[in-house]
Amino acid sequence: MLVHDRLGDGPPLVLIHGIGARRGAWDPVVQQLSAERETFAVDTPGFGDSPPLATTGPLTIDSYVDAFEQFFADAGLDRPHVAGNSMGGGIALELARRGAVASATALSPIGFWNRLESSYSRASLLLTRFLAVRAGGLLKRGIGSAVGRQLLLGQMYGQPGKIDPTAARLDVDKLASAPAFDATLPALGAYQFAHGEQLDGVPITIGWGTRDRLLVSPSQPRRAQALLPHARHVPLARCGHLPMADDPRAVADLLLVASAG
Repeated sequence: MLVHDRLGDGPPLVLIHGIGARRGAWDPVVQQLSAERETFAVDTPGFGDSPPLATTGPLTIDSYVDAFEQFFADAGLDRPHVAGNSMGGGIALELARRGAVASATALSPIGFWNRLESSYSRASLLLTRFLAVRAGGLLKRGIGSAVGRQLLLGQMYGQPGKIDPTAARLDVDKLASAPAFDATLPALGAYQFAHGEQLDGVPITIGWGTRDRLLVSPSQPRRAQALLPHARHVPLARCGHLPMADDPRAVADLLLVASAG
């Protein structure tokens, strides 16, 4: 069973983080969801506190989709609602393609990029990982001040000065120690969402932070709209790549509406 936090009451909603992150990325919204949803904030295999997948092959998006289908079975969940951020957004959409979920919400999802945009995002993530491994102590000290958070976390957050420094320091540690990062990054960059018509039977919501500096191109939301014309597409004002911390109330409201059916 994947490591997860279970909280609240109501229709089940599984929350999936992005590459290098952890289940705590959802903490700002979980409390606001718990009165109306039973939330499962999950550490993806090889990240946070979950062990990596027992495989010697490449770690593809499909590998993680398989792992979450198994998690649903282990947890006794029959087609739960699901929400994912970044790589988790891609996983959520692929779970919807398989008919494994009641609804799927993707926040700042991967897969709507071109080759240049994908290369930029991969290089940015690789640099962030390098700094976490080689200069984690300096990063954690810098995060202690609002100015430091503004300088060091601005790529991921639209309002980095508001981020909880204790949580941010734990994020640095978990990024540095994630055993699946190196094997996952190439497959993440190669992932391209296609054939959106295969998801027409599942309610889909796509949320984009207006200050996303990792998926920087405005072409990506436009491609998502073209590929998923029947989805609900929502801009998240003043939010970055991790909108859950930038505006927890807006994200919670979006998830409650998306998983209401």
